Amino acid sequence: MTTLFISDLHLEESRPDITDAFLDFLETHARGVEQLYILGDFFEAWIGDDERTPLQDTVAGALKALSDSGTAIFLMHGNRDFLIGEDFCARAGATLLDDPTVVDLYGTPTLLMHGDSLCTADVEYQKFRQNMRNPQWQQMILQRPLAERQQMARQLREISMAKNQGKEEFIMDVTPEEVVKVMEDHGVQRLIHGHTHRPAEHSLEANGKSARRIVLGDWDTHVWWLSVEPGREPVLDKAPL
Repeated sequence: MTTLFISDLHLEESRPDITDAFLDFLETHARGVEQLYILGDFFEAWIGDDERTPLQDTVAGALKALSDSGTAIFLMHGNRDFLIGEDFCARAGATLLDDPTVVDLYGTPTLLMHGDSLCTADVEYQKFRQNMRNPQWQQMILQRPLAERQQMARQLREISMAKNQGKEEFIMDVTPEEVVKVMEDHGVQRLIHGHTHRPAEHSLEANGKSARRIVLGDWDTHVWWLSVEPGREPVLDKAPL
């Protein structure tokens, strides 16, 4: 039995190399595993399930084939694809997860998150995130014409890139105190998340005991994944894209 975790692929038409790497990953690594978790920012942008691009259809079809072969697929929203809905998940054979979610991973309760909510030093972003995750705001956005949403997505991306260039590194990373608080709130000793593009394994203390935080890598120059098997330590691995 094996469970795989990936995040931050940022799939988009301008990076067919990442799409090809993902499709290859499904065949060479995910085929035959018990579970695949995708922890956010799977797509660079998502403006609603009513948009059907060739990229989206190809990815959904590949995931559905994996699901039909027996692998359970779970998908969590990121800060760029938070409008992914049940329609896409149905086409992809995936189950949409809340952020955060605690799962029993071969006997170890494990907290899964995208990770953006842990970056509490970025106060401006956290306010924006709160608005984005508001169901009423999302419904209002989804009611707008598709072309208008496409333009809005482009503008938001440009604004985000411009603002991030001026931010100090610590602001865009997780707040250590928030990590401990969230793990203690959920009573876990293991946390897996993405978002920060800083793949690593961190030791810390939570609930008065040793704990571990595992950060998934983004798919830019490398393919990153975490492999978890019963009775073995999780393995964070990578391969050239």
